[in-house]
Amino acid sequence: MKDFIAELRWRGMIHDMMPGTEEQLAREMTSAYIGFDPTAASLHIGNLATIMLLKQFQLAGHKPYALVGGATGMIGDPSGKSEERNLLDEKVLKHNQACIKKQLEKFLDFDSGKNSAEIVNNYDWFKTFSFLDFLRDAGKHLTVNYMLAKDSVKKRLETGLSFTEFSYQLLQGYDFFWLYQNHQIKLQMGGSDQWGNITTGTEFIRRKASGEAYALTTPLVTKADGTKFGKSEGGNIWLDPQMTTPYQFYQFWLNAADEDAGKLVRVFTLLDENTILQLEQEHAEAPHLRILQKTMAKDITIRVHSEADYNMALKASEILFGKSTAEDLSSFDEKTLLAVFEGVPQVEVPKAVADEVHDVLTFLTTATDGEVFASKGEAKRMIQGGGVSINKEKITSPEQGFSFAPLQDKYYLIQRGKKNYFLAIIT
Repeated sequence: MKDFIAELRWRGMIHDMMPGTEEQLAREMTSAYIGFDPTAASLHIGNLATIMLLKQFQLAGHKPYALVGGATGMIGDPSGKSEERNLLDEKVLKHNQACIKKQLEKFLDFDSGKNSAEIVNNYDWFKTFSFLDFLRDAGKHLTVNYMLAKDSVKKRLETGLSFTEFSYQLLQGYDFFWLYQNHQIKLQMGGSDQWGNITTGTEFIRRKASGEAYALTTPLVTKADGTKFGKSEGGNIWLDPQMTTPYQFYQFWLNAADEDAGKLVRVFTLLDENTILQLEQEHAEAPHLRILQKTMAKDITIRVHSEADYNMALKASEILFGKSTAEDLSSFDEKTLLAVFEGVPQVEVPKAVADEVHDVLTFLTTATDGEVFASKGEAKRMIQGGGVSINKEKITSPEQGFSFAPLQDKYYLIQRGKKNYFLAIIT
């Protein structure tokens, strides 16, 4: 089995660690948990960094727990937030919980004997807990002074913090205590912004149960320029293929900056140290080949989605470079097709107009309202030069008939020259 702490050290995945943590892990198989609040129907790649903590923990022979915060998700964690979060209703939360559980099962081994992963939901122990019981059993063990000293609270005092969000760290602290008592969990892990909440739990266990528990956090992944990692221009990069297509997901990793790739490949893949050092050396010798990014994008896309999705993303990536075929193009679903051609000029063609088109020249000029070719003469010259295709099929003659089947029943991909694309949409 791997040495968990040694593994995290070379990967750069330790931010803070409570004294005694390493000794505890060396002493016995230990149980640890990380919490995931169901604020959306999918986890995103920011969550993936902490999922990798649990994965490495299990590979080191320890027992991982994932806590889906059915109760705490109703409140919202103020850590790292600049304003109050909107509360979700119970029906939405339950749907989100089910989706997140399904995603977690892709990464952790739930059938590995003693160290099988488990999923717990804090709603199960909070649903029958009355407010008065909570004040008696939890509230009296931590002072307001202690809670106010936490960075997650201090940073919000100027802009305003509701009692609801202020109480979040007490709920999270009680989670740790309950899991310590009922599942013998001695370690809580998370992102570095969770240090205050996690140590509230260790303090709670010390005061209420005279027990010893531990904390470990991983750095929040940032880009080389210090900006937050995990978002694209379109927002979060989700693990759900309906929210972020496998093509978009693959492209995100493929487009990682050289100065970020070394850090990302350590955090988000299971590749060993020697393999990564070899990849970095190869990358340094020929950075234009983007070996590091391609290896990382392949590894993560297959683990989060599937090998079939990776192959589809690879094929989709090659469309713009002219390497794909008409058959490839027809195999893409609508989401992938639109993702690939995001930013490509689009032209609407009314169905009534499209139905009257019988030759390619009319389609490329009149039907597309002159946006692809301003005149038939211009279109003729480029066709004769072999520079025009529709749905990746080269047009061989200006007199060629128009008999192309639309992609997804409504799209035609027009290529003009090597790099100019237009997407005609039948409306």
